[in-house]
Amino acid sequence: MKKTIMAFCCAVFAASVYADEFESYRQQQFEGTQKQQEQFSEHKSSQEEEFKAYKAELNKAYAEYKKELAVFWDKPKMPSQKEWVGYSEDKMTRTAVDFEAGWIEIETICEDAQRARSDLQQALAKIVTQNVAQVQESDPLLQKISKISEKNKTIVTMQPEPEPLLATTLFTQPPTKKSLKTYVDKTFSSQEVKTEASKINKAKVYSIRVKLPENAMQQRSKIHLSTVKKNAKRFDVPMPLLFAVIHTESAFNPMAKSHIPAYGLMQIVPWSAGVDTYNFLYKQKRQPSASYLYNGSKNIEMGAAYLHILYYRYLKHITNPTSRLYCSIAAYNTGAGNVAYAWTGNYNIKQAAQLINRQSPNEVYEHLLAHLKYEEPKHYLRRVDTRMSQYYKIYGDIQ
Repeated sequence: MKKTIMAFCCAVFAASVYADEFESYRQQQFEGTQKQQEQFSEHKSSQEEEFKAYKAELNKAYAEYKKELAVFWDKPKMPSQKEWVGYSEDKMTRTAVDFEAGWIEIETICEDAQRARSDLQQALAKIVTQNVAQVQESDPLLQKISKISEKNKTIVTMQPEPEPLLATTLFTQPPTKKSLKTYVDKTFSSQEVKTEASKINKAKVYSIRVKLPENAMQQRSKIHLSTVKKNAKRFDVPMPLLFAVIHTESAFNPMAKSHIPAYGLMQIVPWSAGVDTYNFLYKQKRQPSASYLYNGSKNIEMGAAYLHILYYRYLKHITNPTSRLYCSIAAYNTGAGNVAYAWTGNYNIKQAAQLINRQSPNEVYEHLLAHLKYEEPKHYLRRVDTRMSQYYKIYGDIQ
């Protein structure tokens, strides 16, 4: 085959009659390739600028909404990784669910104690029966963010799922009007309604705090069992690992949002891991929107795929499976480059792998805890490792 190709090339160059035409063709081919590269670079640069503009527009929307809340509230609360916070349309009633600590807190600004009690009862009945789709559709901030996302062609959006927010942790069956009324009445008969000063003239802030059941976290994990199981098998990662990461990242808060911001159950950052993982899954460089990442199934798919990328691609030169797993857990939180830095002082993971491969898995674990660049990934590794054992006891390693 090589002789045939060489003979063909010699014949082309030896034939003077075609020499000028060949040179012209080669120049056109070069110019065409160069133009393609320039267009690709321009497209990539344009897309990155669109991503930056989108991020800036989101940050502006959050800042403006917080400013609007400050008219009514001394300390406007915003959603976080472990706590969902929502406001009524008039912004006078605030509901917060802390999924990690396990409580619901409802506050309302009102001039009349009886009216306040009624508002609190209605807000409690609403939050314990709402699903994620209803929460997003009734939240003015999320609606504003959805409109920003929908007008940007580089952003992929998704309709929210009707995943129950709290109902499965409080009721053994879907609540009826009767069972809901019984729950609300019982809650208010055993809880004190507290009052404090308000920045609104003549009004007070009335509040009630309701404890969630002790097994609420485990009950919420059951909602995602089939999705976790499917993606653990699809991406060849341990099922207890996915549960442990969800627990650690969001405490199973489907509306989780960090300050970065990262979104959803497995806390995906849209313009970094989000873009890379979406490209890995669908061969398109697009950025997932907040609505896409608040879809539980899509979020778990992306989180599991990203763990696959870390374990089977970025950290593939680490030979021991357990050592590589520890490094993948740390990398999910702090990046593969920072894992490499713990051994070499630079971000070359292939170079770091040579040192990692000389250590036992236990030595790798201890080295990460001692030498990771920041404290947060050290705590993260401990928590995920401990919780993997807990979820293995609950669900086993079903694949």
